[in-house]
Amino acid sequence: MNWGSLVRTTIVVLILIVLHYTLRPLLAWRTSIDFLLIALVFAAVRMRPAAGAAFGFFIGIAADSLALGAFGAGALAATIVGFSASYMKAVFFADNLALNGFFLFVGKWLFDLIYVLMERRMHGTELVMQLIVWSPLSAAVTAVAGVVAITILRPILEVRSA
Repeated sequence: MNWGSLVRTTIVVLILIVLHYTLRPLLAWRTSIDFLLIALVFAAVRMRPAAGAAFGFFIGIAADSLALGAFGAGALAATIVGFSASYMKAVFFADNLALNGFFLFVGKWLFDLIYVLMERRMHGTELVMQLIVWSPLSAAVTAVAGVVAITILRPILEVRSA
């Protein structure tokens, strides 16, 4: 990754993090958009797996610092998602909006699955409803928002020739 690409990726990630802490609380949906996960997947596919895992860990710790009830669950989930996204990029990632949407959907669902199971707050039918209904819906909303964000932010990411 060259310096121009690093700066552009950093700008997009910072925009997504600001959206997570400004726009997401205003929406207050049960299936809310996870802009942090979009930023994580977006950055991780542009990194090596170890750097993607480290970035996921720091994003997870930052998110967990605001939710002390399950401190560490978000860091573990984000680390696994960051590593997986970076590793899967090496296998079959292309600059395709549908594939980006699919990665975001799977990444968010995997994040929720790990987070809810590690949090150990839900049991029985509530756990099943969260994992089978609410998490996939949240993943779908996040994937759609991520594809829209990537489409809108694409001019920032394009390499301009001199």
